[in-house]
Amino acid sequence: MILQVTPPRAPQDFQIRPRLSASADADFRRQIVLVEAPAGFGKTSLLAQWRREFLAAGEVVAWLTAQDIDEPQRFAQGLALAFRVGAGRPKFGRALLDSESPRGLEDVTLWLAEVAQTAVSAVLIVDRAHLLPQASLDALAYLSRNLPANLRLVISSRANCKLGIDDLVAYGECVVIGAQALQFRLEETTQLVRSRLGAAAGLDIAVKLQEYTEGWPLGLQLVLSIIGRSGDSRSEVAALEWQGGISHSRFLGLLLSDLDPEDVAVLTRVSILDDLHPDLCRFVLGSHEGGRLERISSDTAVFVAAENTEWFRMHSFVRNELRRRFANLSSEEQSELHARASLWLAERGMAEAAALHALASGASERAYELAERSLYEALIHRGRQGAVENLLARIKTEEFDKRPKLLLTKAWSLAISERHEEASNVVSRLLARPDVSDALRCECALVLSGGAIFADDPDAFARLHDPWAKAPPLTDPILLHVHANRSGFRMLIEGNPPMARLRLKQSPQYETGVAHAYLSRWTDFICGLSYLWEGQISTLEQSLPARLAQIEDELGRRHPLAAMTAALLATAFWESGRPDAAEALLANRLDVLERSGAPEAVLLGYRTLARISSAKGAEGQALEFLGGLHAIGQARNLPRLRIASLADEVRLNSHRFRASTCAGLCARIDELLADESLPQGLFWRRNVGLLADTAQAYARIAARDWTGALGPLLRAEEAAQKMRLGRLRIELLGLRAFVLSRTGQDSIDLLREAVDLARSHGLQRVFADAHPALGVWVEEVAGGRGGEETRLTADPARIVAPAAAGRAAPSSALTPKERQVLELLGQNFSNKEIGNAMQVGEETIKWHVKNLFSKLNAASRKQVVMRARLLGFLTQEP
Repeated sequence: MILQVTPPRAPQDFQIRPRLSASADADFRRQIVLVEAPAGFGKTSLLAQWRREFLAAGEVVAWLTAQDIDEPQRFAQGLALAFRVGAGRPKFGRALLDSESPRGLEDVTLWLAEVAQTAVSAVLIVDRAHLLPQASLDALAYLSRNLPANLRLVISSRANCKLGIDDLVAYGECVVIGAQALQFRLEETTQLVRSRLGAAAGLDIAVKLQEYTEGWPLGLQLVLSIIGRSGDSRSEVAALEWQGGISHSRFLGLLLSDLDPEDVAVLTRVSILDDLHPDLCRFVLGSHEGGRLERISSDTAVFVAAENTEWFRMHSFVRNELRRRFANLSSEEQSELHARASLWLAERGMAEAAALHALASGASERAYELAERSLYEALIHRGRQGAVENLLARIKTEEFDKRPKLLLTKAWSLAISERHEEASNVVSRLLARPDVSDALRCECALVLSGGAIFADDPDAFARLHDPWAKAPPLTDPILLHVHANRSGFRMLIEGNPPMARLRLKQSPQYETGVAHAYLSRWTDFICGLSYLWEGQISTLEQSLPARLAQIEDELGRRHPLAAMTAALLATAFWESGRPDAAEALLANRLDVLERSGAPEAVLLGYRTLARISSAKGAEGQALEFLGGLHAIGQARNLPRLRIASLADEVRLNSHRFRASTCAGLCARIDELLADESLPQGLFWRRNVGLLADTAQAYARIAARDWTGALGPLLRAEEAAQKMRLGRLRIELLGLRAFVLSRTGQDSIDLLREAVDLARSHGLQRVFADAHPALGVWVEEVAGGRGGEETRLTADPARIVAPAAAGRAAPSSALTPKERQVLELLGQNFSNKEIGNAMQVGEETIKWHVKNLFSKLNAASRKQVVMRARLLGFLTQEP
C-alpha cells in the first residue's frame, strides 16, 4: 500500500500550463474538485502539478492512488496512511491501520474526525477513483459530503465513473474539470512543439498537430516522441496529415495496441459513422455487442464526446485508419452496415447523412431522393459546403435535370467557390426550364451575384443585384437574409461602409436556429470587412474574435468562412502590432483561402503574412508570399490579385530605394492593365487604378523623385477618400507629408494629422509599413521631439531604412532607438549621418551613443561595435 500513497514523479518534459494552475481560477479553489476525463488527458500529471503548488502554499497534501482491490476497509486504511505520510505524523490513523474487522462508513468517519482534530490545512488527492469498487465509491461520496473545514478534496476519474456526488455538483459545492478544459490549446501546443522540436519548429507544424490530435495531451506526446526520433519533423507531419507513413502507423499501433480484437472489430464497423449515438451504434452493429463502446470510451481516448448530449464521435485519425480496415470486410457486410445506418438516420430526419450511406449501400434512387430533400438546406442553411460538394460529385449528371432542387443546390455550391463559371452554366439550365417564376429568377440572380463576388467582378455583381434590390419577390426568410447580406456588400463596393452596416442590420427577423446562425456569420464577415475597409481596427479587434470563435465552433477551423474571417482578424491584429497573433490565425489556412476564399480575404491573408515577414527582416519569405498571391490570381483568373501582388512588391523594394526594380514592376502592372480582356467596369477599374497609382508613388520614392511622387500620391489619396478606404488614406497622408518634407516644404502639420487619425483608428503599423524612414519620423513626432529636428531636410541620398537590414538583435537591455543607432554604428556612420538616417538631431544621437558606451562598457565607437557582437547584440557582420 505504500506505493499507493507515494505521489508520482512529474515527467521530465512536463509542460506547466498557467491557465490550469491551482490558483488560476476561483473554481479550482472549491472544497471539492473533480477532474473527469477519458484516458490520456493528463489527469494524474495535473494533480501532480497541483500537489506541488499546494505544498508551496504550506498545505498538507495526502495522496492516494486508487486500485480495484480497495474495498471500504482497505480504502479507509489507505486514507490513513496517505495522511500519515503527507502530514509527517507517524501516529496518525493507528486505530484504522491496526483494525482487522471492517466497519464500513464508520472507518471513514473516524478518519474525518482525526483529520479535523489535527487543525492543519490539508488537501486529499484521490487519483484514478474510477477503479474503486462501488462500495468504496459510496464511501468516497460519504467523505465528500462530510468534509471538515480544514480539508479539501481533489478527485480524478474517468468520465463514466459513478461517484454519486451529482447533487454536490448541481449545488455548486463541487466543480468539475472536464476533457475540454484539459485539451491543449493552440498556444500551449505551440509551446510544447517548440520545446520538443526546437525553436525553429514552424507555427504551421504546431497547428497541424493541434488539429490532428484535437488537443489530446497523450496524442500530442506520442506524436512528438515519434517525430522527435525521426529528425525530420516536416516530413513526418506531412505523413500524418495524409493519414499515412510510418508515424501514422506507429501512432495508431500505440493507441490501439491494448484493445481486444473484438473491440477493434466493433470500432471498425461503426467507423463509417461521422457522428455516433448509442442507439445508432446498437442498430448498426446488430448482433455485435454495442455495449462495448461505453467500456472502450472509458479505457481509451478513441472517442470525443460532446458536452450535454449523448452524441459523440471518433478522433479523425483513428476513424480514417479504421475505415481502411472496414474496406477489407466483405462487400455484403459493408452494404448491410451502410443500409442500417441510412435507415436509422432517415427515420430521424438526418437525410443528408442517410443519403451518403444509401449511396454506399448501392441504393442509388433512395440516395437521390434523400439528397434532393436535404442538400439545399445543408448548404444554404448550415454552410456544409464540403459535405455537399462531396455528395453532389457522386450523383450522376442526368439526375440533376430530373430534380430541379438538386440542380439549384449545385448552382449555389459552384458559385461560392472558384468554379463560378460552371455555376453560370447550371443557372442557364435552370432558367431554360418552363414556368420559371420571378422568385426563382431572383434566386438565380443571388446565385450568380455570389459567383461574381468570388470572381472578383464587382461590376457584374452590381448588374445582377440592382434589378432585385428594392423589392425582391422572395418569401423564404433565409433567402431574404442572403439578399440583405448582398445589399450590404453592394453598399460596400459603392464606397459606403456605414450604409453597408445599416443594410446588414435590416436583415429579416425570424426564428433563430442553425440557418440563422450560419447566415449571421456571413453578416459578421461583411460587417467586419466594412470596418477594415474604413480602417477601424480597434472596433474590429473588439467584435470579431468572439465571432470567429463561434464560426470555428459551429463549422470548424478550416471551413472557408472561418478562414476568410481569420484573414480579416489577422489583418487587424497585424495593424495593431500583434504579429504573433496574426500568424497564429492564418497558420494552416492558406490552402483553404487559396481554393475557396473570396478574393478580398485571399489578398488580406497573403499580404498580411508578407508584411509580417518583411518586418522580421525575412525579405525572401515576404516575396514568396507575394509570389503565391500572384500565382493564385493567375490560377483562379483574378487579375486584381496579380496587380495587388506586384504593387506590394513595389512597396517592399521602395523601402531599399531599388528604383530600377520598382520601375520594372510598375511596367508589368501597366502591361496587365492594358490587356483588353480584363474587366472594364467602373468599380473594378477604380480598384486597380488605385493600386497602380500607389505603386507609381512608391516607385518615384524609390527613385528619390520627390516631386514626381506627389501626382500619383494625390490621385491615390483622392480615390481612397472617395471609396472610404480609411487605412490607405492615412498611409497616403503620411507618405505625402514625407515626400513634401523632401522638397523642402514644412509638412509637420500634415504628418501630425495622419498620426492623430492613425491613433484614433488603432493603427500601429501603418507608417512603418509605408516606409521605414517615415516610421522613424512618426516615432519622433509622436514622442514629442518634433520641430526643426523632424523637418527631414537632410540629404535624401543618406536616407536608409534602419530596421531593414535586421542586424540588431532584439534585446531588452537596449532600447529600440539604441538598437537602431548600434546598427548604424556597425556600418561606420558618423553621428551626423545617423541623425540624417533616423531623422533626428545630432545631439539626440550623441545621447544614444553615450548610453551605448555606458551599457556596453566601451571607451570608443569601435569598441562599442566589437562588444555588441561579442554579446550577441549585433547578429551579422556589416
